Amino acid sequence: MLGFRQIEKEAKTQGLVDMIHTLKNWLMEQGISDNLAGPFGWIGVALGVLILALVANYVAKHFLLVGVRYFVAKTKTEWDDVLLHRKVFSRLSHLAPALVIYFTASMFPETKDTVQRISIVYMILAGLGALNSFLSAVNDIYDTFNVSKERPIKGYVQIVKIIITVFVLIVTVAVLMDRSPWTLLTGIGAMTAVLILVFKDTILGLVASVQLSMNSMVRIGDWIEMPKYGADGDVIDITLHTVKVQNWDKTITTIPSYSLISDSFKNWRGMSESQGRRIKRAVNIDMSSVRFCTESMLNQYEKFQLITDNIRSKRGEIASYNSENNIDTSELINGRNLTNIGTFRAYMVAYLQNHPMINKDMTFLIRQLAPRENGLPLEVYVFSSDKDWIRYEGIMSDIFDHLLAVLPMFDLRVFQNPTGFDFSRLGK
Repeated sequence: MLGFRQIEKEAKTQGLVDMIHTLKNWLMEQGISDNLAGPFGWIGVALGVLILALVANYVAKHFLLVGVRYFVAKTKTEWDDVLLHRKVFSRLSHLAPALVIYFTASMFPETKDTVQRISIVYMILAGLGALNSFLSAVNDIYDTFNVSKERPIKGYVQIVKIIITVFVLIVTVAVLMDRSPWTLLTGIGAMTAVLILVFKDTILGLVASVQLSMNSMVRIGDWIEMPKYGADGDVIDITLHTVKVQNWDKTITTIPSYSLISDSFKNWRGMSESQGRRIKRAVNIDMSSVRFCTESMLNQYEKFQLITDNIRSKRGEIASYNSENNIDTSELINGRNLTNIGTFRAYMVAYLQNHPMINKDMTFLIRQLAPRENGLPLEVYVFSSDKDWIRYEGIMSDIFDHLLAVLPMFDLRVFQNPTGFDFSRLGK
């Protein structure tokens, strides 16, 4: 027994045939012979078929398509809205006039095969457009899920589109030539080298897309840096051939997908997924301001609450050591003594440990680097618990504003090259 859909399809086909016979009988009543002889009869039938095709197109676009839009607007699901936005239904409506022309081709015996082949080609191309729109809609629906940021499928959708398009073009040529598609496919084997040359970028892009996706090297939303292409910003799109990066100045940089495999780039995703954002900056100390701490200096430093206990502990420890080893403390060079730069470094540690926006569970390091022509660097290597770029920059600026402001209180100077102000003071 025939299924319901098959019965419905045959009923629609029979209805269309009945319409064609009605049109034919009407034309014959107007004086056109049964074999449609004569130029006027042929023109009349052609106009009748054209009118019927236009009517079918009008009904499909202004009734069926409007009905589909009304139904989509009433549903709560979003996937049908995506299909409508991608014009899947609109492209399918192009099949209506093509079907009319295909089934009325028998009214033109001499050109029946040609008309039917052209109609089939039109329907194939219309179907290709609808299928490509459907695949784009599938990608849009997939992008609504969180997994799409880690595993984008846009590149795979594009390669499927290319394969389908090539296959459809082969079928189209086969239909126009009235030959089997497999005959044409056998001839393509001899053109493999040419096809590889023509689709070289596509093949490289496919390989790169697979590697980028499988190894999770780049995802949409990642912050990447690739100086070779002037890229420094967020990834906003990953396609078969290119990766688009929106730079911080809002310009768009397009990078070939294969370049991300063959060249090096920096991905900041690890920072985004961690518990903090690194602060790595140094204060350069003028080495001529470094000295041992005198009693008066230590008495002054003890008033700084963050290091009061530290200085008292160090003073007691140093006094015990010097006493046990009979050190002559009349000269600061003898035995152990505190320095102003060491005390300032202890203050930096205490200040940052008490800072509410510093993550103490991550690397926390205040270190002295090797002296150089720009002074003695004291480097801060810690992590901000707030990773937002704007707030992060504010936190880092506040920290170094404070450190630079308290530096003279430890009888230290920041190193900087002489300015006009420095030279002007020489004459005074």
